[in-house]
Amino acid sequence: MKKFILSVMILAMVTVSCKKNEESGTTKETSESSSQLYSCPMHPEVTGKKGESCSKCGMELTEPVTHADATHEHHDGDMHEETNKETANSTAQSSFSINEIVSGYLNLKNALVKDDSKRAAVAGKALYTTFGKINSSEIEAKLKKQYLDIADDAKEHAEHIGDNSGKIGHQREHFVMLSKDINDLITTFGTNQKLYLDFCPMADDNKGAVWISETKEIKNPYFGKEMATCGSIKKEY
Repeated sequence: MKKFILSVMILAMVTVSCKKNEESGTTKETSESSSQLYSCPMHPEVTGKKGESCSKCGMELTEPVTHADATHEHHDGDMHEETNKETANSTAQSSFSINEIVSGYLNLKNALVKDDSKRAAVAGKALYTTFGKINSSEIEAKLKKQYLDIADDAKEHAEHIGDNSGKIGHQREHFVMLSKDINDLITTFGTNQKLYLDFCPMADDNKGAVWISETKEIKNPYFGKEMATCGSIKKEY
């Protein structure tokens, strides 16, 4: 009888121990599951809980993110942050601003959008004058020659646009080159304005041409009302 009771007690202890181990394993599994991140198959940089939707394309997050992936993404983020800081510091070192030039260019661009050749000519002359007032002595020595080369070319195109009121086709031909110059200036010296580089594949005899805009909405200066929305955004400054 004593042996029977002892056997029952041992069996009961083993059963309780197994249940505790199962519960412990379940808890650990649940904890790991809740902390597991998943990424979008199309946009691996977008992560979240399994079953959530990608903020970029709406697809379900299904790809498990490993620790190595997460570490790599964090490292990449640090590198991008450092690069942005370096760019900002480089821009901040110079007090030179091209904002007045950009503003004059945008006035000219908007006149061409509206097919207003006369207004474009006025804006072209104003932009030419603006270039003449710029004090290049404020530019860092290593960038001064680069600015003068771009500015000399841009002034020539602004002058042609200003001298050809009523000849909007000719004005637009020079606007193609002027836009390239303004893009080069923005890329080199930066701007505190929110601007977009737009592209029309049919401009310049189907060779394609860019222009700078202050709005996301496409307003084509090369075709005006004829094809006002022809084009796309290439990049954001």
